[in-house]
Amino acid sequence: MALWLTLIAAPLAADELRPSVIEMTERQPGEWVFEWKLPVAAARGSAALPLASPVIPESCEQIGEQVQRAASLTLLGRAQLQCTGSLEGAEFGLSALIGNADAIARFIPLDRPVQTFRLTADAPTATILAEPNWGDVLRDYFIIGAEHILFGWDHLLFVIALVLLVRAPWPVVKAATAFTVAHSITLVATTLGYAGLPSRPVEALIALSIVFLAVEVALVLREPDRMTWTRRFPWVVAFGFGLFHGFGFAGALADIGLPQGEIATALLAFNLGVEAGQLLVIAVLIALLALIARALPKLEAPALRFATYGIGITGSFWLIERVIG
Repeated sequence: MALWLTLIAAPLAADELRPSVIEMTERQPGEWVFEWKLPVAAARGSAALPLASPVIPESCEQIGEQVQRAASLTLLGRAQLQCTGSLEGAEFGLSALIGNADAIARFIPLDRPVQTFRLTADAPTATILAEPNWGDVLRDYFIIGAEHILFGWDHLLFVIALVLLVRAPWPVVKAATAFTVAHSITLVATTLGYAGLPSRPVEALIALSIVFLAVEVALVLREPDRMTWTRRFPWVVAFGFGLFHGFGFAGALADIGLPQGEIATALLAFNLGVEAGQLLVIAVLIALLALIARALPKLEAPALRFATYGIGITGSFWLIERVIG
């Protein structure tokens, strides 16, 4: 599994989780602005314009032409709407979302709480409610958090390298939990405006954390009895690097946005989702490593070595890329 993840991760960008964002905002009574932001990966090629077609409530009329432009690997769109009557029960969103892409949709009226929805390729529209449902926020941001660890390749490679180094289930779980606690601290502090670092050095430090663990794993594979600093205190290293990973999570979450009035719920759900995703990865990897050690003992060492160097090379590429630009 580690070998397979390494091979498919190498050509990918580090942080793949950049969901589309759709907002329907009331500027004046009855006057709305419909805006959407699609990452280039979700709006690639000639299909971009059809994919960006807004679905607006039946009681709304578009005023003027839609405006679309590309900016920083993102397709931005905007339309002016005039709406009459209550919008409760109406649908809004996009006509389609490509592949497995998902989107965060926000309905922002003037005099009522914001409603937040998670859209998928199978359900690219949302139904406007009479009142927002905090349970939906909890569910949606939990899924986003789990997806971020499962498809955010730099964070995922860090967890995989940690498993390869420590191997024992309970110490790995404790280290992963320390990682979650640490990135939760910086994520919350950044989101609430109490802390912050420029994204470029943060991304470089995240890549450095992957290289550091890969080097440690390589040393242990060469000398199995060697007790590196991380093997002695895995939770300390995971906590330290987790602080920097938290700034990276905050950058991704800033792109997605948080629902006003449900910020605490969304942050809690996101962090719980990240922890659940980590524990899933750890459980699968430990089970597979045990299976390989028992069924294919001769292949264990070369497979681990190949995976370790693959992780180290990928992390080194990201580190150089992020340092020199």
